[in-house]
Amino acid sequence: MGRATAKAAAAAGARLVLFARRADQLANVQRMIKNAGGQAKSISGDATEAGDVATAVRCATDSYGRLDVLVNCVGTNIKDRALSRLTHDAWSQLLRTNLDAAFTLTQAVLPTFRSQHNGLLIHIASSAAKRADASGVGYQASKAGVAALASATMLEERMNGIRVTVLFPGFTATPMVENRPVPPTSDELSKALQPGDIAHLCMAVIRLPHRAYVPEIVLSPSQP
Repeated sequence: MGRATAKAAAAAGARLVLFARRADQLANVQRMIKNAGGQAKSISGDATEAGDVATAVRCATDSYGRLDVLVNCVGTNIKDRALSRLTHDAWSQLLRTNLDAAFTLTQAVLPTFRSQHNGLLIHIASSAAKRADASGVGYQASKAGVAALASATMLEERMNGIRVTVLFPGFTATPMVENRPVPPTSDELSKALQPGDIAHLCMAVIRLPHRAYVPEIVLSPSQP
């Protein structure tokens, strides 16, 4: 989802800073964007580490003079996700990756957004935050926490010109679904959302004028 959103934003003329843990994949996305005529810098780091995130935000403001949009597309899940098997360590891992990263990214970008009196923060959550499914209690709780963080951030910061949107995609064909206890079949994947569908929604929100605010969007596959 992050890769698709980055490519869509670059194609629309955005100047990007790509931030993730895997430097090799970042370099691949950066190369694709540049080969297509776009602008992108990349910084590898951990979204749960305040120092790493601060470096990425500083790269954007130093390179481009401002930072208008931050898209949080951090997420993970585990195979042993059932409550009967979930360990405290696994629970902590899910909350740290899915929820702590959202908080760290939010804290890092708010000072820049406040100084500009303008900024859009988009969190990619999950439809599992809306309704329990087989994704497991740890994943669901962490993604519901992201949604709560987003709404509270908007309540506190809207007078500073800041907008916060949460997207709740349903089953999407990304590498993470291969980490299910039983991987999806090819027929199931053929009916799933594609990363480009989420990128399309992100771009629709980004293109809105500053006077417009979208609290949340739920996107589901049209076929069961």
